[in-house]
Amino acid sequence: MKHLKFSLVVCLFLTTLLSAQQKSITLEELWHGAFITKGMDVLHSMKNGQQYTVLHFDRATRSTAIDVYDYKTLSKVQTLVSSIDIDELSYFTDYAFSDDESKVMLATKEEAIYRRSTKGHYFVYDLMDHSIRSISEHKIQEPTFSPDGHKVAYGFENNLYLKDLKTGETIQITDDGAFNTVINGITDWVYEEEFAFVRAFEWNADSDKIAFIRFDESKVPEISMDIYGTGLYPDQQVFKYPKAGEANSEVSLHIYDVKKAMTKEVQVDKPYHDFYIPRLQWTHKPDVLSAQFMNRHQNELDLWFIDTKNDTAKLVLSETDTAYVSVTDNLTFLKDHSFIWTSEKDGYNHIYHYDPTGKLINQVTNGKWEVTNYYGYDEMTNTIFYQSVENGSINRDVYAIKLNGRDKTRLTKSEGTNSASFSADFSYFINSFSSATTPPEYTLNSAASGNVIKSIQDNDVLTQKLSDYKTSRKEFSTIPINGNDLNMWMIKPHDFDPNKQYPLLMYQYSGPGSQEVVNHWNEPNDYWFQHLAQEGYVIACVDGRGTGFKGAAFKKVTQNELGKYEVEDQIAAAKYLGELPYIDASRIGIWGWSYGGFMSSNCLFKGNDVFKMAIAVAPVTSWRFYDTIYTERYMTTPQENPDGYDDNSPLNHIDKLKGDFLLIHGSADDNVHLQNTMRLAEALIQADKPFDWAVYPDDNHGIYGGNTRLHLYKKMTRFIHEKLGDKREQQEQEKVKEKQELKG
Repeated sequence: MKHLKFSLVVCLFLTTLLSAQQKSITLEELWHGAFITKGMDVLHSMKNGQQYTVLHFDRATRSTAIDVYDYKTLSKVQTLVSSIDIDELSYFTDYAFSDDESKVMLATKEEAIYRRSTKGHYFVYDLMDHSIRSISEHKIQEPTFSPDGHKVAYGFENNLYLKDLKTGETIQITDDGAFNTVINGITDWVYEEEFAFVRAFEWNADSDKIAFIRFDESKVPEISMDIYGTGLYPDQQVFKYPKAGEANSEVSLHIYDVKKAMTKEVQVDKPYHDFYIPRLQWTHKPDVLSAQFMNRHQNELDLWFIDTKNDTAKLVLSETDTAYVSVTDNLTFLKDHSFIWTSEKDGYNHIYHYDPTGKLINQVTNGKWEVTNYYGYDEMTNTIFYQSVENGSINRDVYAIKLNGRDKTRLTKSEGTNSASFSADFSYFINSFSSATTPPEYTLNSAASGNVIKSIQDNDVLTQKLSDYKTSRKEFSTIPINGNDLNMWMIKPHDFDPNKQYPLLMYQYSGPGSQEVVNHWNEPNDYWFQHLAQEGYVIACVDGRGTGFKGAAFKKVTQNELGKYEVEDQIAAAKYLGELPYIDASRIGIWGWSYGGFMSSNCLFKGNDVFKMAIAVAPVTSWRFYDTIYTERYMTTPQENPDGYDDNSPLNHIDKLKGDFLLIHGSADDNVHLQNTMRLAEALIQADKPFDWAVYPDDNHGIYGGNTRLHLYKKMTRFIHEKLGDKREQQEQEKVKEKQELKG
C-alpha cells in the first residue's frame, strides 16, 4: 500500500507538472499585466559619481520618495525627500535637481497634452533647510532651474515666465502668446511630434540669458476632433496641424537678458526661407549659443555659433544630403571649445571630433555599422562611451573609445540588447540587458573594463512563471529578398510539426529608419504572437528596405516613394515564405499599426495574389493627410512630388482588393487623423468592396485605456481565426463544444 500511495503521488505530481507546462497565454493575462517586467525608474546619477537616486513609490502609504543608493554597495544610503514629510503635496511623479543638487523640483498632478508634453503643479524643495515653495498656482510646462539654482523658467499659456526663488518674484518674459496663434519657448504640435522635444528654451552657463524659439502658428491650418465623452453634447478639440505642403509655423530665435529684462531677436547671415530650428544649446562660453538650422526639405543642416554679446553669427558646420540629414542630439562641447558631433555623412552613423571653428580633427568611429547611442565624454580619461550595432544589426553593445579613435573596447559581453546609464564621473555604469530569451536584467558594471560588479535587478520570477506556459523560441535569420539579405524573426507553434502546413501571419512596421527585428525581450505584441502560435499560426516579421541600422543607402532608398520598395519587399517575403513546406500559401495574412497599417493596406491591395487578409490599425492612407516635418523629410511636398504621394496611396488601389480587410482607428487620434480611415472606408464603400472596421471612441493613436486594448486584440484575434484559421478544425472544435454543452 505504501508503494501504491507513493506511485499515486508521483503520478499526480507528474500530471500536474505536465499540465502546468501546457498553460496557454490568454489575452486577459496579457492585457491585465501578468507578464510585466521589473525595471528601474527615474534613475539620476549624483554629481559625486558614487551615488544615484531612484524615485520610489510606497503602495502601503501611497507616498513617493527620492532614495539615494551607493553605486559600489548598491545599498540605500538615505531618503532625500519623502512626500510623507511634506504637507503641501501627498505625492510626486517626477523630480529634477538643480546643478549643485541643493534643490530638487517635484512634479505632481501631471496632465498629458500630446505625446511628450505635459502640464502640472511643481514645487521646489530645498535640501538644505527643508523648505518647500510652489512655483506657480497654475499648471505649467517645462519648469527648468537656472544653472545657479536661483531661478526657474517655465511656460504658461504660450508665454515664458521667470520665478526668482530668492525673492519669490515672478516675471513675465513674453506677453504675445495666444492659443493657436503664438507660442513662446514651448514647441508647437509638429515640432513636438517629429523633432521630439517640448522645451524650446535654454539657460546659458551664467544664468543671465535665456534663448528661446517663438512659434507664430497663425497661418497654420487647423484640425478639429470631436470628443464624445459622457455629456449630452460632444466637445471639440481644435489645434494647429500643418499637413504636407501646407503652411508651417514661422519660427524665430530670441534671447532674453535677465539683468536688463530685455528680449532681442537673433538673426543669422543666411537667407533662409521656410526653415526649422530643431535644436538649441549654449556652448561653454556664456555669450555663445549654438543653434541647428534646417531647410524645409531637411536635406541641409547648419550649425551656427551665435555671439549674443556682439550680435554676430558664424556658420560652423553644414551638412547636405540628396535625401535628408538627421538632427543630432549628441553635440558635446569640450573644455578647449572643440566639439563632438554625430553624422551619417560617410554612409553610416558615426562620431566626429571638430575644432572650435568647425574644422574636422578626426572621425572617431568608423566602419560599416551604426552608432546607435552616444553616452558622453570623460575628460579625465579622454574616453567616449557609446552604443552600436557593431556586433550585428539586431544587437546592441556598449563600447569605449579614445577621442583619437584608438583603443576601442567592447564593454558588454552578452549578446542581445545592452543599454548603459553612466555615473556622473564615468567610473560606473548600470547596464540594462535583455535578449529574446532573457528578460531585462540590471547590473552594476565597471566603466574601465565593463566587468559586472554586482547584480541589481533581474526578472527570474517572470522566467520561472513563463516556464509553465507553452511558449516558442523566436528564431532569427536573414532571407534573400530583392537583392538584399533582410533580417527576419519567426515564431512557430509550440508543438510544431514540419510535416504539417500552417497559416502565416506577418507583422511589420517598415517606416524609415525603424527596426522590428531586434534581439531584445518580449514586448506586449510578442505575447500576443505567442498566443497565436499556441492557436496554430506561424508568425514572421521582416525588416525590408527603408528600415534602419544597416546604413544610409539601405534606409534612404525609399526616398520620394514611401510605400513602393517596402511593399515590394513584404510581398516578395510572403511569396518566399509561402514556398516553405510548412506554410500554407493560401492562408497568409499581414498586419501593422500606423506606418505598418499603411503598409498592410497596400500589401493586401497590391499583393492580392499573395495575402488573404490584412489588419490596418490607425493607418496613414494618403501622405497628403500627414504632417509636414515627417512627410516632407522623405517625400518633399505634394506640390513637388504628386506622383510619389499618389502612386502608393492605398486610396488609389481600392480596385485591387480581393481578400479580407479589417480597418481600425481611434476617433481622437491627434497624430494620424481619423480622416485617413474615413476616406479609405468611403472609397471602399463606393467601390462596393466588403470590409470590416471599428472606430474606438475618444482614443488617440495608441488606442488604450481601461478595457480598450483587450477589446481591440480580441477583435483582431477573432478576425484572424475567421479568415486564416483552418475551417475544418474550427468546425470540429465547434462540434466538440456543442457535444460538451449537450452533455452538460
